[in-house]
Amino acid sequence: MEKRMNMAALQPGAYQALIALESALSKISLSKIEKELIKIRASQINQCAFCLNMHTIDARKIGETEQRIYLLNAWRETNLFSARERSILAITEEVTLISHKGLSEETYQQALNLFNEQEISEIIMCVVAINAWNRIAIATHLQPEDL
Repeated sequence: MEKRMNMAALQPGAYQALIALESALSKISLSKIEKELIKIRASQINQCAFCLNMHTIDARKIGETEQRIYLLNAWRETNLFSARERSILAITEEVTLISHKGLSEETYQQALNLFNEQEISEIIMCVVAINAWNRIAIATHLQPEDL
């Protein structure tokens, strides 16, 4: 697959806005592992090789296990993820697959048992951010070796 345009060079203002979003999200209450789980799961759904490569590397650097990374796309079938992580992953899937049904009332209400509205808004913004990055990487044919 041949690389396409350089979005950072061609759209510097928009690209810097996404960088600013990432900077803001680095200061939220979610743990680093929780944020990486969001990034990996959304990237799995979107089939973004570049982001999957980047975020699995990043997750391992901060202590995520190989086993949990391998089983992330089957998180419902294992007890390796906490109730909090399971809620985050459900939100991630529903917001990433927004055209299916959006963030369902059931998932939202379950999240309210574990998170306050501020924390849920942080989860949603993390999902929005990685989905933007996935779309840029896929549309421009970024490859894992470009990291």
